Amino acid sequence: MNTDLLITLGLLLTCIVMFSLNKPRMDMVGLLALIALPLSGVLTLEEALGGFSEASVLMIAGLFVIGEGLVRTGVAYHLGDWLVKAAGASEIRLLVLLMLAVNLLGSVMSSTGIVAIFIPVVLGIAQRLQLPTSRLMMPLAFAALISGMMTLVATPPNLIVHAELMRQGFEGFHFFAFAPVGVLVLLMAILYMLVARRWLQPHESVQPSGVEVSLDDLAKRYQLSHRERRLRVLPGSPLANKPLNLLSLRQEHGINIIAIERRHHLRQQLLMASPSTLLHENDLLLVDLADPQLSNPSQFEQLGLLPLHLNNSYYAEHQHELGLAEVALLPESSLPGRSILELGFRSRHRLNVVGLRRHGEPLPGIFVEEKLKPSDTLLVAGSWKAIQQLSRSRDYIVLGLPREAASEVPNASKAPLALLALAVMVVLMVTGWVPNLLAVLIACVLMGAFGCLSMNRAYQSIHWPSLVLIVGMLPFATALQKTGGIPMAAEALVQLADQLGPRGLMAALFVLTSVTSLFISNTATAILLAPIAVSSALTLDLSPYPFAMTVAIAASAAFMTPVSSPVNTLVLSPGGYRFTDFVKIGVPLSLAVLGLSVVVIPWLFPFYLSVSP
Repeated sequence: MNTDLLITLGLLLTCIVMFSLNKPRMDMVGLLALIALPLSGVLTLEEALGGFSEASVLMIAGLFVIGEGLVRTGVAYHLGDWLVKAAGASEIRLLVLLMLAVNLLGSVMSSTGIVAIFIPVVLGIAQRLQLPTSRLMMPLAFAALISGMMTLVATPPNLIVHAELMRQGFEGFHFFAFAPVGVLVLLMAILYMLVARRWLQPHESVQPSGVEVSLDDLAKRYQLSHRERRLRVLPGSPLANKPLNLLSLRQEHGINIIAIERRHHLRQQLLMASPSTLLHENDLLLVDLADPQLSNPSQFEQLGLLPLHLNNSYYAEHQHELGLAEVALLPESSLPGRSILELGFRSRHRLNVVGLRRHGEPLPGIFVEEKLKPSDTLLVAGSWKAIQQLSRSRDYIVLGLPREAASEVPNASKAPLALLALAVMVVLMVTGWVPNLLAVLIACVLMGAFGCLSMNRAYQSIHWPSLVLIVGMLPFATALQKTGGIPMAAEALVQLADQLGPRGLMAALFVLTSVTSLFISNTATAILLAPIAVSSALTLDLSPYPFAMTVAIAASAAFMTPVSSPVNTLVLSPGGYRFTDFVKIGVPLSLAVLGLSVVVIPWLFPFYLSVSP
């Protein structure tokens, strides 16, 4: 074992340890690896930066844009609405349709994004059917993971093994090469979950709150109705011509200004309140009172405010512009322990926090100085656009939108065009008329040309941390090949194959991939193991396709723990699960997928293949 290989393995082990500790964040680990490899002399700078020219990296970026186009045009939400109607009152039908719908959409979108969209849908259905959410959340997560086994573009590991085959001089996988295995796994998983759901009982009370609610429902849930007021700023008011951030109305008087009705030329204009908003005389303030006792007119007089009659909720009156949404903290969020005021929530997100629920009950009074806890849910008020922007935050997940928001989807009229762009991409990939990367880029251009999303929105939709992680880890494959690490690992697997045969080698690769994915991301796992799998097959004069496919399938079979995938982590709290629930349900399913893969993959991709798939 030479010095360069020792350095490479040392750097790789360091990265794995940092991945396991989640310190620093994963994209930073990739960036550090990108710096360390050329500094150590193992790779040249050009070799270390080779990941930036990988077609798979550009394809992943493009797929983020396409997924965003489907969300912006409401395609994803319409699928959820269809699920609600089609499921009816049958739990079995619901579970089957849920797993099919999530799997279908996840085959062309991020599985994490799909789960984030469907969590509120499932919570709402569970509430309506009076079902424990634990019986639905794990099937939701597993269906999203299995969606990665459906198409070439469903998950980064598929693109990575595809790129490795091409790097070794072979033709890559075609668009639906993964589907035969994926369909069998999905059918097996559906049958398995129809039985296993009976073993899933919540360990804690989960208060469902879903997308099938109205603004009025949310207002009642957080007890807003008796706190809503409309106040006029009287001439000579001490508040006039002053910005909100200098008035301290919320802290000193318990008055939270949500929006302002202001006469502008011949129409009434609605302005969302922000720290820099100046109040004008005769403005109509839509406010939320922390203490309803402050409704005594004499208490408003000193502030130069006149209470006006409120016929009904101002959220109902302005539902096309002013919205409410319930949000929770994402598992990796660093916000617990800090208050809403410390976060500068209104300044950062242009939204007002008008409610906070803890253990299922709304907190009374002025709660903006309350330290947040991981299980808290917040009710935010503001423009629908700001609420949509919050859904892309790395710290929050929007638990669905009220039904009034359905017409708010910014580009709902463009949904058919978004589907057309998606269909063009799939047709181009399936037919092979153009390279896959060009097919993705053409679909991205069509999304923009059709008005499904703007250029700014397209750039914002790309999950740059994922791309940096991939680009940073890809050079390890080059380094291991250059220093002899991959041939050494392949030789060890070849010796194993001599004892167990090609299927034994497949099983070993599946187990190695699954176990490695418990500690680092499945993307990084695929980057490391794809070249080893291909090299092992070539050493044995076997086709590389069944072994590359095994790595891809195993990378998506992350069922065993709640930290195996962000998808599992997202459903942990809404499902009321414990760590052992995933072990109890996920390990048998992973073993079943292992057995199916060892039997089916060689049948679809023979060990001795004269023509590439």
